[in-house]
Amino acid sequence: MAGVYLSYPFCAQKCTFCNFASGVWPDAMKQRYERMLAREIEQHEWNWLPETVYWGGGTPSLMRPEALEGAMRVIPADHIREATIECAPGSVTAERAQAWRAAGINRVSLGVQSFVEAEARRTGRKHSAEVVQRELSVLADAGIDNVNIDLIAGLPGQTFDSWRASLGWVERLAPPHVSIYMFEIDEDSRLGQEALLGGTRYGADVLPPDDAVAGFYEYAVERLRVLGLPRYEISNFARSGFESVHNLKYWNLEPYIGFGVDAHSFDGSLRWSNVDSPEDYITRLERGASPRADESCSDLEEEHFFVGLRLAAGIEPSAREWSRFKEPIDRSLASGLLVRDAERLRLTDRGFLLSNEVFQEFVHAPAI
Repeated sequence: MAGVYLSYPFCAQKCTFCNFASGVWPDAMKQRYERMLAREIEQHEWNWLPETVYWGGGTPSLMRPEALEGAMRVIPADHIREATIECAPGSVTAERAQAWRAAGINRVSLGVQSFVEAEARRTGRKHSAEVVQRELSVLADAGIDNVNIDLIAGLPGQTFDSWRASLGWVERLAPPHVSIYMFEIDEDSRLGQEALLGGTRYGADVLPPDDAVAGFYEYAVERLRVLGLPRYEISNFARSGFESVHNLKYWNLEPYIGFGVDAHSFDGSLRWSNVDSPEDYITRLERGASPRADESCSDLEEEHFFVGLRLAAGIEPSAREWSRFKEPIDRSLASGLLVRDAERLRLTDRGFLLSNEVFQEFVHAPAI
């Protein structure tokens, strides 16, 4: 069954590395947005019942609990097995955690990024490792023990010793799911812009080199495997049974509907997204217009490769796909970036590090 994504594009502060459609806004704007988000959900015609719900942003953990509960109430709940909310450390309280659980939330993704306080503060975060530890206890007391911890490999000033320290906290806290993202310069973020200009703000002059970031990632893959958290997707590691059910829908090309600013949707053949401005989103819904900004048809064969190959298990191409993509498949096999097991293709360890190069091979390949 399909999933639901809900966007809450507001934060207490904008992280230096962030390029999402999010920011800091007045409370009055947030409350107007919450009302319009509920309206968009209420007006949706449900042709299927969702299995998962995912609150992203932004920092949805800052949303008023009564507004979150109101939005959850108008989503058909009969078949929901996983409901996730993204949280910034420092925003979890006992009252919020209890309200989330009462609203149906049973999974939390904590955007820790680093357990080293100096690294976290350089990005705009204000938490410490002890704050994360305390908030995990608060969540457990509220009945939420399905928790993910996000880390970023390659933050400004990060060293192998500091990276090892962050992973040491993962071992100590023993979450059932961890996400590791390799930092990439994005010109739409403040840190990315500064790095591209050769500046020094936000630690742009102390970004680790690419080979160091690759080393951080490879070390994490092995250390998490030893901790019982094998890689099941490029950036995701979990104990068996704790894989993100919602995110697996993206990689398996299952349908999902998005609500809110810059939320994306996919019905199995068509993709569309909402406007990426809170003001535009609110104005459209207040006057009875659709918040949809654009749509496009999917090339499902291409997407099968550049989405499905993210999974450690790889993909099983159809006969048509073997024929259409024979040349890029052969090139990636010959270069050691892909491996073939019977009728399945999957990334090698080196292929995971160079995955963007692999995926690019399958974009705009001629149809047959």
